[in-house]
Amino acid sequence: MVPIPQRIAAGIDKIAGEKHRVHFIVEVLETELQRREQLAALDEAAGCWKDENHPELENGPETFVRELRNRATHRLEHIQRQTSE
Repeated sequence: MVPIPQRIAAGIDKIAGEKHRVHFIVEVLETELQRREQLAALDEAAGCWKDENHPELENGPETFVRELRNRATHRLEHIQRQTSE
């Protein structure tokens, strides 16, 4: 059992209902744990991206994505031509 100040318990009850207090608390704790794990992962990964390792993005991500989409479109058109022959 974890003691909860009456003011906080009243706020939880107002939002979730008195019979759903435990469910609400568990949901809030899960959300906060996930948020903190994500922040820790971001801190750990900080600085791992190096531009020199991604020459495909030299002209910007928009250009790279446009080229990918164009290749996919051409490939689909090629497949469609082959299946219609």
